[in-house]
Amino acid sequence: MVLGKLAHYAFDAIAISTVLAGIKRSTGFTPDVKQLPESYIRNIAEGYLGAGETVFNVAAGQAVTSGYFKKT
Repeated sequence: MVLGKLAHYAFDAIAISTVLAGIKRSTGFTPDVKQLPESYIRNIAEGYLGAGETVFNVAAGQAVTSGYFKKT
């Protein structure tokens, strides 16, 4: 039960980070982590956003090589 909730929260966190990466890719806007007060928290936020960018890049790469997507 607890492990299921943890997995659910982890998936939600990565999904939000991936959406933020998509916003960054399409608009150029990204959260300003330099405004965070402590370097430790800033490093965690940068890692979190980096994980979303990795997931977004993998998904975009799969879409490019897939026959189910076409460029419009």
